[in-house]
Order: sequence, then structure tokens, then C-alpha cells
Amino acid sequence: MPVKPHSKDLSQFFTEAARVRDNSPLKSLTKYMNDDPTLVSLGAGLPHPSTFPFAKIGASVAPAGQSLASSSNNNLLDVSVAPTESGEIEALGKFLQYGNGRGVPSYSKFTREHTERVHAPLYEDWDVVVSLGNTDAFVKALMLFCDHGDTLIVDEWTYPAVIGTVIPMGIKLAPVSMDSEGMVPEALDRLCASWSNSERPLRMAYMIPTAQNPTGATMSLGRKQAIYAVAQKHNLVIIEDDPYYYLQFESYKPLLQVSDPEERYANLPGVKSLVPSLLSIDIDGRVIRLDSFSKVLAPGLRCGWVTAPKYITDKIQFHNETSIQQPAGVSQAIVSKLMNEQWGHEGWERHLIQIQREYAIRRDKFVDLCLKHLKGKVEFTIPDAGMFLWFRVLLNSQMQGKKGAMQQVFDSMIANHVLLVPGYMFSPLGASPEVRDQPYIRAAFSFASIDNFEVAITRLAQALEPFTN
Repeated sequence: MPVKPHSKDLSQFFTEAARVRDNSPLKSLTKYMNDDPTLVSLGAGLPHPSTFPFAKIGASVAPAGQSLASSSNNNLLDVSVAPTESGEIEALGKFLQYGNGRGVPSYSKFTREHTERVHAPLYEDWDVVVSLGNTDAFVKALMLFCDHGDTLIVDEWTYPAVIGTVIPMGIKLAPVSMDSEGMVPEALDRLCASWSNSERPLRMAYMIPTAQNPTGATMSLGRKQAIYAVAQKHNLVIIEDDPYYYLQFESYKPLLQVSDPEERYANLPGVKSLVPSLLSIDIDGRVIRLDSFSKVLAPGLRCGWVTAPKYITDKIQFHNETSIQQPAGVSQAIVSKLMNEQWGHEGWERHLIQIQREYAIRRDKFVDLCLKHLKGKVEFTIPDAGMFLWFRVLLNSQMQGKKGAMQQVFDSMIANHVLLVPGYMFSPLGASPEVRDQPYIRAAFSFASIDNFEVAITRLAQALEPFTN
């Protein structure tokens, strides 16, 4: 096996806060407790595990690859005060105790193994560190390279939590134009090449390469390679925020043309046929990848992980130790037990295929109905992944350019008892009147009951009727 290179050292671009951030002095002492089982600690101010009133925590989970609705034989999953026979999972007291910012070892072990199996990073010194999901991870990655007065590169339409996080920190946003595959490489190159503020150079670009929120755009491998080449040219760090990565599915086919649904959804990608990630083509260590269990297990678990060169994950660990410490022990225990002992990597893939099938069916049904009821009212690109359709409302001549037109459209939707998200809420340029009147709205096909899809879309058609055609 060829020896992998080490990552490039980009720590020269760290903010002052990132440079001085170091391991918590108290947390650094835990290594002695871990390394020496005979050591008697009078130093750690930890509550004694005997005071924890929990003998066992657990859950009843569907077998891998089955939904709760289809499963009649759910599996019991529990973590108790005694370690498991296999030794794979720590005793409950370990999960319920204070810990360092790296996470409980068995949880971190699974995320690292999974990252190796799916993304196979091309440099040697990569590692993972826990997060409370991708928004938490984004903030910590951002603060490594962007400080007050700096500028973050983003898509021209982007995740509102990023906008809401960055602006109060005094960090500016530089939007880059998009097409059906997301950020346009040539536009990114032009932005970087024309950047004139040498005292505040561009250092970081944020993107959601799969099922982009809000547009639903998914980058092909070729697009990712082109974006990565621009990042190399201009020495950018990329935040690869990829919570929808596993929600990839086949291209749309009208359900009326599907004679055998089982055959139609028989070749979903699982993890083996996913579009390769930016991490998987990163030879320099300039991609900070954010992963989350939120979209594929449950968002309330607040469990995720970050993959990057170890000198970066170390800094995020140190930040964790002065903020979240780590995801809740109960959540880590459930995820670790489920992944390491109940499902394993093969079961996890079966679960992902089942999730992909659910969202593929939803996408196909939703698009069928949009094509049926919204013709002449909206335009959209059919997504190959995720949860969203991004509608461009085809305003009629009376409404085009009219101030407040999209507010009238939104009010009409509410009056017709259907809710979509106005496009301006995803704009890095703020909520100026010009932005508010951009004719875009986002629809999510992830949450509403499939039985309510037609009700919602016919209501949307009624709401748009006075402003289109």
C-alpha cells in the first residue's frame, strides 16, 4: 500500500483566537487516568458513578433496512452499568460522565471507520472529532480561519443559519453565482482573482455540495474537481457541509411510468455508489467535512462529526472542551450501541438504502404533482437528492418588477393554508426590497404526509393563480 502524504499546513491562516486555543488543562489530565488503570485519582472533580440513578438506558429500534411502519419485530438496544461482553461499548457510567472534546471512544471509532470506508481520505494525518451536528461544527470550523472583518465565500443562496451566525460575528459574506450543480467554478475563480483587499484575503469557502439547501442542487464529481482546483489555485479552505449526502437517489421517473416499484427502487446507491465527496478528492487537507446523523437517524440526538487534518480537529476538540464538551452521553450511547453492535457497517448501509428509498418515493410523487398542477406557474430543476424543490415563480407582466410582489404571493399562500419558505430568507445579501422581490420559494417534500401532497400543491396553485399566467 503506497504511503499517503501528510496534509499541507494551513495553520498560518488561523485566526488569533484559533492560534491560542489549547487543550483544557483539566481535560489534559484525563490521559493519565486512561493510560494507567492502577492510578488512583484525587484530581478529577467528577461525580462518582454510583450516584447516577441510571442502571440501564435503551431503545427499541427497527431492524436495519426496515422502517418502523413495516417492522413487527423491533430489536432491543440497551447500555448498562456493566461493559458489553464484546468490549466494543463502554459501560453506561462512561457515557454519563464528563469527557473530553473528542467524544466517547466507541462512538468516535465508528465515525472514523465509516469515514475511511466511504471517503478514504488521501492524506495520512486525518482524524475525526465529535460535534452537536453540522451547525455547531460550522461555527467551530469558521472560527479557525475567519475573524471579525474577514469575508466568507458562500453560494448566492445559502443556509439561513450560516447567515445568522456570520453576520453578528462581523464576518462578511461574498456570494458566488450558482447553476443546477451548485457553485460555479469560474465565478469562484473570478471572485478570488479580483479580490483586492490584501489585508483581509479570502481564506474560506462554505458549500453544501449535495442537495444544497435551499436549491436542491447536487455537484457532480466533475464539478467538485473543478471547485477543488480553484481552491488549490487560491489557497482556500473548504467547509464541506454535507448533511444530505446519504439522501442521494436515482434520477426522476414519473410514477405513472413505474410498473414495478420494487424494481424502480432496486438500485439505490447505499454508500457504494454515492457521488464522491470533496473530502475524497482532497490531497492537501484543505477540506473540513461536516457530517451529521440528523437527517438519517434523528436530529434530536444532536450527534455529528468533523473530518479534517488532525491539527484542525485538535483545535475543534479544544473548542468543544470550553463549550459543548461533547454530544449528550445518552445520545452517544444509543448511536454507538446501534452502530457498533446492533447494525454494524453493513446494517447501517441497509438503513441508508431504506431512507434513500423513502425520499426517492417522496421526490417522485411530489414532482409528479408539481408537473400536473403548477405548469405555467413555476419553474424548477428536479433534484437527484435531498428534501427540497426550489421554485422560480413565473410572475405575470403585471407583477414582474412590482414592489412587494413576493410578499403578496406569500400572503396568498398563507390565506390558502399552505406554507413555503420565501427565497429572500436564503440570501446572503440581506432582506432588502430588491432581494425580497426575487421570485423564489422553497418547498420541502420531507415532512408532510404523502397523502397531503396533492392538497398542498393544489392550494399552492390556487395561491399563485392571481400572480402568474
